Amino acid sequence: MFIADTHSDTLFSLGVMRRPLQDCCITPQRLQAGGVTLQTFALWSGPKGPEGDYEAIAEAEFAAVKQLTDAGLRMVTSPADAREGENAFMLSLEGCEVFHKGLEAVADWRERGVRMGALVWNNVNRIGTPAKVNAADHLTDYGIAVVHEMQRLGMAVDVSHLNEGGFYDLFRRGHVPPMASHSCCRHLCDHFRNLTDEQIRLMIRDGGYIGVNFYPVFLSGDGRSDSLTIARHIDHICQLGGAEIVGFGSDFDGIECFPEDVQHPGQMGNLLQALHSYGYTDKALEKICGGNLLDYFARLG
Repeated sequence: MFIADTHSDTLFSLGVMRRPLQDCCITPQRLQAGGVTLQTFALWSGPKGPEGDYEAIAEAEFAAVKQLTDAGLRMVTSPADAREGENAFMLSLEGCEVFHKGLEAVADWRERGVRMGALVWNNVNRIGTPAKVNAADHLTDYGIAVVHEMQRLGMAVDVSHLNEGGFYDLFRRGHVPPMASHSCCRHLCDHFRNLTDEQIRLMIRDGGYIGVNFYPVFLSGDGRSDSLTIARHIDHICQLGGAEIVGFGSDFDGIECFPEDVQHPGQMGNLLQALHSYGYTDKALEKICGGNLLDYFARLG
């Protein structure tokens, strides 16, 4: 089965924290054990956002890509290039401060292999405002220009961390449906980082994509969770009509606590079993596990 995960922070662990690959949550051995065909690794901009040395952080993380390829993982620039049975990876951005210096930077990072970009992390930048700060602010004019350039180049615009004002701007002023690489459902857990049912319905209507986050804080009000809790969020999106747009966005190596029985990619089988217990057939799981992501990138063109 083609299994894809649209978000992790392993490159921060490798490139900034200088942890050995074998000490990370995600390792080649665990990807193989869990049958993960395609793992997305994010280039994160750092806690200070535009006030920090985001270029140096991103470059250090990008330099750490060599550790992944040296370990036998293959970098691809489209999910369609990953082959079932192997362990491949794509690159994303988490916080697009690297685009501050000009629109030409979008093409530069696209050429370096980045196919997804979360416009903000938890800090305001030149592009927009995160949900952590407020819900109301809109994308800036420069932010809209960045979005249009990303969409022109086939780079997915990622709304995870983005506030509601910026989210709705994408549907009013964008040209291509966005994705949420690692987000959960606010109906099930009332956290500012989670998507409302209205937001989810817009993603469904326009053919976006949602990778459900595995972070217990986003999954349940009390912070306790397991594979069934993740499956509940996936099922909620499906019940809203999103069986064709939902998948996985673990946030491994970016979270400090885990669902009880899904603590690393080697345990993905527990999540598949939980979805089976919700009544999802093997055919339905093929879509959730990776087919929906393949279809989404086909829609990007």
